[in-house]
Amino acid sequence: MAMRSATQQLIQALEPALLNAPATRSLHASPGSKKIVGVFYKGGEYAAQNPNFVGCVENALGIRGWLESQGHQYIVTDDKDGPNCELEKHIADAHVLITTPFHPAYVSADRIRRGKNLELLLTAGIGSDHVDLPAAAAAGLTVAEVTGSNTVSVAEDQLMRILVLTRNFIPGHNQAVSGEWDLAGVAHRAYDLEGKTVGTVGAGRIGKLLLQRLKPFGCTLLYHDRLRMDGKLEGELGATFEEELDAMLPKCDVVVLNMPLTEKTKGMFNKEKIAKMKKGVIIVNNARGAIMDTQAVADACKSGHIAGYGGDVWYPQPAPKDHPWRYMPNNAMTPHISGTTIDGQLRYAAGVKDMLERYFKGQDFPEPNYIVKEGNLASQYQ
Repeated sequence: MAMRSATQQLIQALEPALLNAPATRSLHASPGSKKIVGVFYKGGEYAAQNPNFVGCVENALGIRGWLESQGHQYIVTDDKDGPNCELEKHIADAHVLITTPFHPAYVSADRIRRGKNLELLLTAGIGSDHVDLPAAAAAGLTVAEVTGSNTVSVAEDQLMRILVLTRNFIPGHNQAVSGEWDLAGVAHRAYDLEGKTVGTVGAGRIGKLLLQRLKPFGCTLLYHDRLRMDGKLEGELGATFEEELDAMLPKCDVVVLNMPLTEKTKGMFNKEKIAKMKKGVIIVNNARGAIMDTQAVADACKSGHIAGYGGDVWYPQPAPKDHPWRYMPNNAMTPHISGTTIDGQLRYAAGVKDMLERYFKGQDFPEPNYIVKEGNLASQYQ
């Protein structure tokens, strides 16, 4: 009787915590064959031209044979939007959903609610903001990405866009292909990068690699981040910490965005924030399009306050044909390509395979890969 009473008291004490805990699903695979759904961009005629072009629908990360040999079902599509899309047909019984930032399938709270069998959401690449992370956490899903897989790819792309915009390369190239020859039309706003001040907003893995690559150019390098680097690394990179973003922006000839998209950073660079920058500033954004106020950027490019804006991220993606960034002056925009080089694809395909293998075996992932684990969001998304 005493033991029963003690047990009842323990249950009563735990009840509030149990009621408030997230409804967790297994961190690892439940037994049996799994249905895995991947959403990637279509390779079309290019899919067969390079055997390492694994990031497209047709080549499916190069893991189809491996998955099917183990008895798993692997559905791959590029059709992700609207109530009648191919993805919607498989949400209800999929166990694993693999998505990508380059052709994002927006995993909404509604999709999570209808995915009764979902256990794992994997991002082939870096950046999981296309997933409703709080909803995933509340549902007890695990969300993970291939951390570090395309950091070099993106940092190199950022450096390229800085140079393209600083040297006013695009108008010169347009002249070359259109049969024109107007040196003044290019030279009147072409500058050297040496001696300029470049600031990165965010200095995580990509930001640090960018600073490392910029050091030989003889720039003044600044960074703003929620975490300061240790003094030794600052010295190696030649970078100076700026605690206040609004104090850093007016100092910069070039501003590069290297932060995740969260509720705090969404629309952060609005008309007022852009006005704090130098007239004639160059902005490079390979982070996320929604960090910027779309129309404010277009207006500032038109007025000349922004001398050049470049990047590969848009909101939404794919960008509609009437998106103002397609037509604003002095832009160096492309589709979302910086992180999906062939080298980047091979790295994130290998990372996805590794995590799937660990999932099937009931093993943990590398800790930096977790974005949502046991109901908790990674610090960068909090």
